[in-house]
Amino acid sequence: MNTAQRLDDTPIRVVFALLPQSLVLDWAGPAEALRIANQLLIASGRPPRFELVFASPEPTSVSSVGVTLSGLQALPSAWESPSWVVLVGMPGRTISVDNPPAQALLHWLRGLRLEPGRLELVTICAGTLLAAHAGLLAARRATTHHHHLDELREIEARCDVVSNRVFVLDPPLYSSAGVTTGLDLLLHRIAETCGESLAARVAQTMVVAMRRGPQDPELSPFLAYRNHLHPALHKVQDAVSEKPQADWTVPRMADVAHTSPRHLTRLFVEHAGVAPLAYLRRLRSQRRRPRCDPARTSRARRKSRDSGPTRNCAAPGGSSACRVRLRPPARDSRRSAGCGHPARESRIRAGPRVGKSAARSH
Repeated sequence: MNTAQRLDDTPIRVVFALLPQSLVLDWAGPAEALRIANQLLIASGRPPRFELVFASPEPTSVSSVGVTLSGLQALPSAWESPSWVVLVGMPGRTISVDNPPAQALLHWLRGLRLEPGRLELVTICAGTLLAAHAGLLAARRATTHHHHLDELREIEARCDVVSNRVFVLDPPLYSSAGVTTGLDLLLHRIAETCGESLAARVAQTMVVAMRRGPQDPELSPFLAYRNHLHPALHKVQDAVSEKPQADWTVPRMADVAHTSPRHLTRLFVEHAGVAPLAYLRRLRSQRRRPRCDPARTSRARRKSRDSGPTRNCAAPGGSSACRVRLRPPARDSRRSAGCGHPARESRIRAGPRVGKSAARSH
């Protein structure tokens, strides 16, 4: 998509195709992102870009949290303007399509003629499985919630299923992993169509601390490597995850599983796809990532309030409790010579101050 196409003001119709028990967070978060994008565009003197449509095979539908949605539109049959069709997930370890609403939706999906820039498909969580049942994923790259990866492979063997990714881009198909990743995908799509600056402002308005991209992993190390059914290996992973900084060795891990170190290593490689000590290192690396302590930063802010200018760590316009004190410029060549050498600079600053009278005596 070139810059001219991306930054024009052509309206895009976004059709959220909902079934009974559709996960609210799958569609509500992305819909709010699009609404806020429209709001910011209007405030800047531009027309709204996104027309939100909530459609279903039936005029009313009960959501995953029991709230009844009414006034749902019929699934559209004409595509006169650029459009996105958004499919979302439903609760459950597997996705059932042997019911009249699901069959009606699949029949409608099979009639779509996807084309980049004209009619595009956005799938969130297990919504990717609905697209697979409709035959729309052959020879495509896609992802879904990690609980449904094997199910997706079984439904459509011709699909290149990508695991452990927040979202995957294969225009005109855009697929995301579980639940909150739909928001990451829609922020990416807003950046594509309206510019990165607007997407950043939407993220700040929604207090999205860190936007994730298509190359980011879906799972943290504390959740990864757990997509197996071996109880002894889960027991070891539970113990190591609870106390990753303990003095773990392969023999000690093997004692937890009541097996030998060599056999435990085989279990890790076969079922988790990682060696025991490599798994431990990744947990420790994640645990060592710095976190902002609001209490400590509040005390530091009070202490340094009169000690010089500060700047926010967050993006402009955002709010953050984490601030960095700016070092005043060097006043002479001697102090400048200490830059980059903490020990030398400390000696210069901490050395005794010589008064005028003492200087004259020398």
